[in-house]
This record gives sequence, structure tokens and C-alpha cells, in this order.
Amino acid sequence: MDEIRLKALAKINLGLDVTGCREDGYHLVRMIMQTVHLFDSIQMVKTENPGIQLTTNMRFLPADEHNLAYKAAKIIMEEFAVTQGIRIHIRKCIPVAAGLAGGSTDAAAVLYGMNQLFALKLTAKELAQRGLTIGADVPYCLMRGTALAEGIGEKLTRLPAVPRCPVVIAKPGISVSTAWVYQHLVLDAQTQHPDINSLLKDIRKGDLQQMASHMGNLLEDVTIKEYPVIAQIKDFLNRHGALNALMSGSGPTVFALFEQLEDARSAADALRESGLAKQIYVTTLFNV
Repeated sequence: MDEIRLKALAKINLGLDVTGCREDGYHLVRMIMQTVHLFDSIQMVKTENPGIQLTTNMRFLPADEHNLAYKAAKIIMEEFAVTQGIRIHIRKCIPVAAGLAGGSTDAAAVLYGMNQLFALKLTAKELAQRGLTIGADVPYCLMRGTALAEGIGEKLTRLPAVPRCPVVIAKPGISVSTAWVYQHLVLDAQTQHPDINSLLKDIRKGDLQQMASHMGNLLEDVTIKEYPVIAQIKDFLNRHGALNALMSGSGPTVFALFEQLEDARSAADALRESGLAKQIYVTTLFNV
């Protein structure tokens, strides 16, 4: 195999709670992760000349070790003394710095692709171990589907597939630093934590409406105070027929679950007219 083409899927957080902070500064989380059918397209081609060539369709993105996909390729090449080179092109569709794990899912795809192209025979667990050195979301992006993530995000438990339903994804014209959000998060006796246990029960029952009602993201408390447009998008989508709308990750992207595709498309069209969001997609939950 000399070439491989892959889809790097975005993720949303159906639930996100932060339960504490380790001495090394990493926060302890309890999250319900879910992939959606919004993806970056990745082409990987082996070359005779050694080294990594990375290009994207977005000029402002780094093409060196500051790009997680590049870092993933380098980790594999150095560990296994790969003498051939690799040319990687990423066609970005997932919004950047949006709380959708765009960088992590690209890295996960490149790890998978390197394993296939160079016949390294690494297991899923071994790939996840290497992914964790790149970022806490990378092991989940390798797994995909519906999962409970604990620890710093690396302890993953596969969950039953959630009912497939339409999703509207909307990113306002701002970007949010995940590090900034966690730095400004306050955990004390007054902190209102989302009900992750109820969300887990709803998922195991396959109850979409109850699941939507129990969705929650602790990081909204930080991000929305700084960027009120996130709350405006949530309210807009809820008023236009969503079962519920929530910020994904550290933001600023909002996603909303719908029962009917026509309702999702109608809400997305209305949101475009409102000007509240810059990038808007109608897609579905993705189950493995």
C-alpha cells in the first residue's frame, strides 16, 4: 500500500463535567463523547525521499510540529526508524479552534494511516497509547462512536450507540483557547455539575429525548461569560425546534439535536439569516 485516504471525524460532547485538577495542572473530566458525520479528508502518500511533507487547504494552519497531524507522523517515523517519507494533505472542513477536536482527529487519522501504510501491526490499544502523548482527545478520536471519557480523557468506556438523529453544528466567528477556559474555571461548593449519571442511563435506554434533556457542559459557565453569542445561538436553536442545544468542548461551537431532518434544515437556514454563526452544518450523529 502506497497511498491511503481517510476521513477524520469531528466529535461533540453530549456531557462534560470537570471533577478536579491534578498537581501537574491537568483537569480530571467525566465526559460523554460522540462522533458526528462532519470530517476532514486526509490523503497520505509514501515517498522515496525521507521526511514529512504536510499541506492543508487553509494557509494559516501550521505545517510543522505545531500541527498535531505532523506530530503524529513524526512520532511513528522516529520510533520505527521509517526510512521512506510521507506526504500528507489535509482538506479541512471541521471548524478550527472550535471544541470539535479537529486537530486531535487529524492526528488520530494519521496514526492509523501510518500504521497501515508501513505495515507496523500496532493494535488499537498501542495506537491509543501513542495518541495520548499527542493530546488527551486523540485516543477517543481513534475509537469513535459513543464513549465515556474519564481521567484526563484517556480512560475510555465504549457505550451503546445513541439513536441516530439530525444535528445542527454552528460556530460563531470567534475562536476559543481551551487552555484559557480551563485556567478560568472555578470549582467550588457552588459549582453546578451536569448530571452525567442520568445521561448515561438515557443512552443505555436509547431514549433520545431524555438524553437531550440531561445534556450539560460545565465549561459553558466560563466561555459564555466571555462570549455571550454562544448563549444566543443556543437559545435560537432551542426556539427553532431543537430537542436541546449545547456548547461542545471548550467552545465556541454549539450543536443541537433534532428529531426530524426537515426541522434541522429549517433551523439552520434561519440561523444563517440571523448572522449569529459563521459556519453552519446539518449532519447526523455517527455510530461505529
